[in-house]
Amino acid sequence: MLGPAGAILDIKPIYPTTDFSLVLQRPSLPTVLTNGLIMYYEDSGVGEPILLIPGLAIDVSQVQRLIGGLCAGRRVIAIDNRGVGRSEKPDSPYSIGMMADDAAGLLPALSISRTDVLGISLGGRIALELALRHPEMVRNLILVSTSARTNFPRGVIWPLSNLLQRIPAVRAVGTKYPQPYYAYVRQREASHGYDATSRLAQIEKPTLVVQGRSVRMVPLALAEELHSGIRGSKLVSIEGGHIESIVKPEELVRVVSEFLREQSG
Repeated sequence: MLGPAGAILDIKPIYPTTDFSLVLQRPSLPTVLTNGLIMYYEDSGVGEPILLIPGLAIDVSQVQRLIGGLCAGRRVIAIDNRGVGRSEKPDSPYSIGMMADDAAGLLPALSISRTDVLGISLGGRIALELALRHPEMVRNLILVSTSARTNFPRGVIWPLSNLLQRIPAVRAVGTKYPQPYYAYVRQREASHGYDATSRLAQIEKPTLVVQGRSVRMVPLALAEELHSGIRGSKLVSIEGGHIESIVKPEELVRVVSEFLREQSG
């Protein structure tokens, strides 16, 4: 099939149990068409795959240190979620389930049938939902600074963060691909009403729950709730918070690597 300017487009079937029909691999940029969305991804390293799902308003360019740490002996697939970075940003309602299906549609395009999955914050809820909707695609599950529900008291941190995100200069910090405010709102609202606590017992994958000791946006009690709800899961506390897991990811890389070695042994 010919694309713009006569470019040859490689069209492959995607995972047959989803409602997607085609995956479009662009020759000029690492993107796929999944769940009706053009998704940007980066594919680094060699070895067993791990899918990295960043959090709210975070794109691939902002998790390069984490990718670099995880790349030691592993293949890291990092994605820009719907609404951020170089992925498409439709101005229509998003949901955690929708974003999990976005990620699920990427894997067959990369000839990955099963992978470890690491999600941070919003990305953790997406990873959780991916394991619930497509358990056959997930080998090990790693949930970082996240929760199975969002109906908890947030104090002043969330309102302040939402207010700051209205400022273009704030949204441009640390990225070449500033997120439009409307897309930030769409991503944020994807978590509204999400509650997987009653389904946690359905997860039978080896699971690591990681909580930063300085995290204020997600209380430790919610990490403990994940841990108690997922049978056989492991809960680890590390230094730092949301930002530290991205800009100073050494301890996160260490605990993740140890966990994955334990599972492979």
